[in-house]
Amino acid sequence: MKQFLRKLIDVSTRVPQAAAAEGGNKISPYRYAKSYRELTITVRRLFRDLFLMTAGIFSAAFGFKGFLLTNEFIDGGATGISLLISFLTKIPLYLLIITVNIPFIILGYKIMGKAFAIKTMIAISGLALVLATVNFPNVTNDNLLVAIFGGFFLGAGIGLSVRGGAVIDGTEILAIYLSRKLGTTIGDIIILINVLIFSSAAYFLSIEIALYSMITYLAASKTLDFIIEGIEEYIGVTIVSSHSDEIRQMIIDKMGRGCTVYTGKKGYGKKGETKDVDIIYTVITRLEINKLNTEIEKIEPDTFVVMSSVKDTKGGMIKKRPLKH
Repeated sequence: MKQFLRKLIDVSTRVPQAAAAEGGNKISPYRYAKSYRELTITVRRLFRDLFLMTAGIFSAAFGFKGFLLTNEFIDGGATGISLLISFLTKIPLYLLIITVNIPFIILGYKIMGKAFAIKTMIAISGLALVLATVNFPNVTNDNLLVAIFGGFFLGAGIGLSVRGGAVIDGTEILAIYLSRKLGTTIGDIIILINVLIFSSAAYFLSIEIALYSMITYLAASKTLDFIIEGIEEYIGVTIVSSHSDEIRQMIIDKMGRGCTVYTGKKGYGKKGETKDVDIIYTVITRLEINKLNTEIEKIEPDTFVVMSSVKDTKGGMIKKRPLKH
């Protein structure tokens, strides 16, 4: 891998080096090392994204062919539209997966950019190819198991693809676009789209299949959230206290977490008097809330604490194991 990257660096810097040599200047070791590092990160991220997209494609394809197709269950969004049309017209699903998502890819190009659109096109084409060429066993005919596990594998596939920077279901792209145009929330639009899909399923297929398909959608949605947000739930904590230095030290020493301290003004009293105060912000896991509250109460029982959910974190000390006490 390193040899491959070095060759890429040599090629990418050969022309600038030649030009610099003619002008009597040479590229500094710092610039060379920086270019090498940037290219290494880019290539590593590219392979990671391709791996996640590939895993997502096979997971979704297994959910389709191993569970949903044989029992005529559908999902929400673009995949649900594709499944419904396939059941009604007998058009192969792999053709509909591409056809239904083409407008979303174009829309994604306008909203999210070229790189996103290209990745999405590759992911959807890869899913269609796997559906057309790879055979998966029919796992079970039990309706409840089909609904739950079909949704699980489909949701995992969509989530892994999102982690890789692409989508294999373009409904959220449409929801983002319409939310900007209509001033509504993305969630409201997705719910409206899915109500139309499941109502159509109840009319054209059966009410029973529509109800089981709702279970499929719920299983897929929960799995998707799990894949994207991770196994741990992070909590952002803002602390305003006159003993901020002691609390900061406690978070570092006893909680084993990092924190950010910034200066603000504390407003209080009928006349709105203000007072300078250090505000502490830290991120902990859900399981550490009780411990943090206990330690804060030991320092100052009346400390003002605000907690809010955090989808995910990167860097810092949150991913590391906390100190044991």
